[in-house]
Amino acid sequence: MAARGKFGARGGEWRRRLIVASAGLAGMVLALLLAFADPVLYGKLENIVFDGYQRLKPRAEAGAPITLIDIDENSIDKLGQWPWPRTVLADMVNRLAGMGAAAIAFDIAFSEPDRTSPADSIARLERQGAKVDLPAGLPLDNDAVLAKAFGAAPVVAGIALSDETKSPLPPPKAGFAFGGADPKSYLPALTGGVVNLPALTAAASGMGSFSFPPSDDGVVRRLPLVSSAQGNLYPALSVETLRVAQGASSFAIRSTGASGEADTGRPAMTAFKVGDYTMPVEPDGSLRIYYSGLAHLATIPAAELLAGHAAKDAIDGHIVIVGTSALGLRDLVATPFAAGVPGMRVHAEIIDQILGQTFLDRPDWAPGAEVALALLLGLIVALLEAATGAIASTIGTLVLIAAATGLSWWAFAEERLLLDPVLPAGAAALAFALATPVQLLWTDREKRFIRTAFSRYLAPELVERLAGNPEALQLGGENRELTVLFSDIRDFTAIAETLTPAELTALLNGFLTPATDVLLKAEATIDKYIGDAVMAFWNAPLDIADHPRKACLAALGVLGALEKLHEADGPALRVGIGINTGTCAVGNFGSRQRFSYSAMGDNVNIASRLEGLTKQYGVPILVSGSTRSAAGDLAFLEIDRVRVVGRQEPLTIHALLGGPDDLSSAGFLALRQAHERLLAAYRALDFGAADTALAEARRHGPALGGLYALYGDRLAALRAEPPPAPWDGVYVARQK
Repeated sequence: MAARGKFGARGGEWRRRLIVASAGLAGMVLALLLAFADPVLYGKLENIVFDGYQRLKPRAEAGAPITLIDIDENSIDKLGQWPWPRTVLADMVNRLAGMGAAAIAFDIAFSEPDRTSPADSIARLERQGAKVDLPAGLPLDNDAVLAKAFGAAPVVAGIALSDETKSPLPPPKAGFAFGGADPKSYLPALTGGVVNLPALTAAASGMGSFSFPPSDDGVVRRLPLVSSAQGNLYPALSVETLRVAQGASSFAIRSTGASGEADTGRPAMTAFKVGDYTMPVEPDGSLRIYYSGLAHLATIPAAELLAGHAAKDAIDGHIVIVGTSALGLRDLVATPFAAGVPGMRVHAEIIDQILGQTFLDRPDWAPGAEVALALLLGLIVALLEAATGAIASTIGTLVLIAAATGLSWWAFAEERLLLDPVLPAGAAALAFALATPVQLLWTDREKRFIRTAFSRYLAPELVERLAGNPEALQLGGENRELTVLFSDIRDFTAIAETLTPAELTALLNGFLTPATDVLLKAEATIDKYIGDAVMAFWNAPLDIADHPRKACLAALGVLGALEKLHEADGPALRVGIGINTGTCAVGNFGSRQRFSYSAMGDNVNIASRLEGLTKQYGVPILVSGSTRSAAGDLAFLEIDRVRVVGRQEPLTIHALLGGPDDLSSAGFLALRQAHERLLAAYRALDFGAADTALAEARRHGPALGGLYALYGDRLAALRAEPPPAPWDGVYVARQK
């Protein structure tokens, strides 16, 4: 039986490789389908990676002149519950303006009148019947006081744009110039927002949105630099503050379709300019925020500023952002660095990033490059799985994933490019995840193949040995003593001519199956089936004790199986069996494409010749002298001394007639005595004694009629023409 797959058959090996590679490619395709089918999950994984990169390598602070005025818990404790009177805020604005602030941005909207205004208090008292006289010149409207402060300083009022309200919005303070498509044609249109009191809006130098767009996990990674609402464009608080600080009057926007910009058919924003600073933006006008942490950002508690404790150099020429870090005021947002950061710090990050001109770029070609890399890595993993084993493919897959991640990290750290490693690494991982089980299943299948297929032809010990170590099935051999058995059905050609193919198959299986069972139980290795013939041997690849005796008993067992077949109304079959013991070459012989575990050599040929001689001598089993001497107490009869075809050295051949019980029977003893006298007289050319012994042997051995007919013919021929002297009594076989 020739092994297949990795054991020699090239076609099976290529089939294994094709199946394993196909499984790997299926994993790669699955990764791509998952990315396209569930972009939300894919986006979350991408965010995790890019957030991690920012934590590993934060943006270097540009050192922009920015100062935060923090309405913190301590300031609220000192100045009272929020909201504070607008006069307090007016005092804050006046102080900042007097200290030379370049721009004062409020990360707060003042949408309702101040309830602490004196006018409101007087009205409530008068409704209760009181009469109030105020000193001349005392301001009655706190909001008017704040509006006056706004008008005297470079103040940027904050608004919150959203889709949750349809409240009318005031017109923007700044103008917008754009090249290419009108941004209002492709930006999502918001319905309204929370704005400041009209007097404050009118007095302010600028007005910008401090709203952070919602995200799946609440982390602020992008901020629209411009938004569309109620037919107008509104800048973000950060860029509006930069505009006011620079004294610029408008913004410039470049969209697709502008000079030098490709028109992709889908209008999108490509660049945004405020004063002297230009920045790349996402198609929807968002800026990817590259956080630095702003460890050196100047922050002054509002209470200290109002108490006059703030240093002038922390304000003079600085952009000042007024906001709150107090927990109760709920102006905390999540960033890649922390779960709760005051919103004003995010606006400060954006301003510092713009002034430092350090931007993260997600190029247009990045998605296509990631898909291409995913295809490449998935293909490499599939080929690795098909061409190597589990260990090598595991190492290769890990190296590829590390390479994809390393390339992505290098692009971020050195070029500030956002190239996502998730899809390429995921394609490699899924290709590995699908191909490896197939690889292991195929290996298990090969072991099962050995156990199922080879168990029909090899001894059980060999089957387990090969299953545990399939690599043992390689070309090579050794010389060792074997007992070799050949079995053949007599007159099979004539029988086959009378049967249909189906009947012939049933006939062969009906005999070979029980015969094989007998041989395997006797610890034989089935070498091959050649039509109706069987070749088996003992003592390889494992040592088998008393193998000549076991071979002889197995031959008797085959005859017993044949008798049972006859008793079951099976066809009248006769077999011939030849057995020889001697040194043979045994191992896996053949080519690298196909080979089998087999034995060869002169002693194998002798066993085959003995099987052929059973026809001439009319006995079912013939064994060589070497087998006879090693087999022990079995019922043997010496038959003849023969020179077989292809061999000059004569062989002493023996017929095996039964087991140990037959050896001691009276009938066998009488037969053996008469038979031995026949051989002695025949070799001595004592024809009278030979005739007497022949007659007696025929009487005691009626089953050996063919043998004794042969000797009768020989004696007659020798009488007619005596052999030349000296005669050794050796018969020369003319046929195989």
